[in-house]
Amino acid sequence: MSNIKSSHFSSNLDASSRNETSALIVKDIPLALYIHIPWCVKKCPYCDFNSHELPMDSQLSMYDEYVDTLLLDAASQQALTQGREISSIFIGGGTPSLLPIAQYQRLFNGLREIFQFAGDIEVTMEANPGTLEHAPFAQYLDVGINRLSIGVQSFAAGQLTTLGRIHNPAQALSAIKAARRAGFERVNVDLMHGLPQQTMSEALNDIQMAHEAGATHISWYQLTIEPNTVFYRSQPILPDEDSLADIEQAGQTLLERLGYDNYEVSAWAGASDKPCRHNVNYWQFGDYLAIGAGAHGKVTIDDRYGNQTLTADKVSDEVLKKVSTETGIYRFSKSRMPKDYMTFDIDTRNNIKKEGAPKMVGWQAIASDELVSEFMLNALRLHKGVTWSLFEARTGLSYDNIALEVNQLIKQGLLIDDNEHLQPTALGRRYLNQILRVFL
Repeated sequence: MSNIKSSHFSSNLDASSRNETSALIVKDIPLALYIHIPWCVKKCPYCDFNSHELPMDSQLSMYDEYVDTLLLDAASQQALTQGREISSIFIGGGTPSLLPIAQYQRLFNGLREIFQFAGDIEVTMEANPGTLEHAPFAQYLDVGINRLSIGVQSFAAGQLTTLGRIHNPAQALSAIKAARRAGFERVNVDLMHGLPQQTMSEALNDIQMAHEAGATHISWYQLTIEPNTVFYRSQPILPDEDSLADIEQAGQTLLERLGYDNYEVSAWAGASDKPCRHNVNYWQFGDYLAIGAGAHGKVTIDDRYGNQTLTADKVSDEVLKKVSTETGIYRFSKSRMPKDYMTFDIDTRNNIKKEGAPKMVGWQAIASDELVSEFMLNALRLHKGVTWSLFEARTGLSYDNIALEVNQLIKQGLLIDDNEHLQPTALGRRYLNQILRVFL
């Protein structure tokens, strides 16, 4: 590295130096909360998320039971905060706006009793444009939800039909405008490009219409065909590679002209908005608790926190069975099927009756080599990258663990030659998968 003065990137590393670790200071790692609402009116043919069509015989009692379970789940994870505030919440699905507003009031009242919310907490909820799928938007503001992400996907009627969406273009425009009128200052609009037989004008028109309707943030991403979807079993005709490249380049040019900042691969913040804090926390390898069917979380454990350990009086029996008090970074998940998620046992310990909690189907420490690849997978999505100090602070690994790979990528022109920042070059952003393969 021509201008790197730090020895962090010395290419003459012995085996021991490539295994150096540093302290993980948990209090300095932001903590978020993900909430999963698993139901949809209709499953879209491209969707591979953990979503389930509403049962034909669904009743309000189902929502009561689910929110009860969410709160028990949250309470069982309270000790994992280790004294930290919740800085952001993201409510995903499924279609989260299907949950009645009264249930959101009950849910957030309960969450505020369990967790300490940051004073400037960002709370995002995904919503579909169909008027039957959400309450009046002002009611979400009253609950504490202050950012919406509206799943439009396209303003072309034919594309909406192909994608299996149950709203029409007029409803999509109306939803964005209604959210802004209700007082939402931050409204993201999800748009797809590279849709079946999509033209350039269709793709650009989607961006223009979202902007004119009042979007403050646009998530603009290419349709991909995922396994276990209807589109995978019966694949539609997509634009060819040259057309896809042309659409992407033209769309990026339009977004820039409209004043949007492309801070992440598919995320564009408007002039009046800022990056989504919750997603940036993912990309910067922060921690996040997770409640709901199929929800996945990541948490850093510090056994030195307050000279305490995660004992039975601080965490549910189910979590206690999984948690190691050794300092480390762990992933966990919950049962995917709503019925399984809401079915759990009430345990006793020392003859004291305790409330149960949804079972964890996964609790696993992330190995050192996986920490490297997962950190890079997330951090390199950010166009401005992250500071090198963040790698050490969030993984507990030394810079030397990746020096050889970094030097290789700098020589290939894929990473910027900078001893302060880990950042892809313009070429590196185009060939991000090639960079990531180096760290696997």
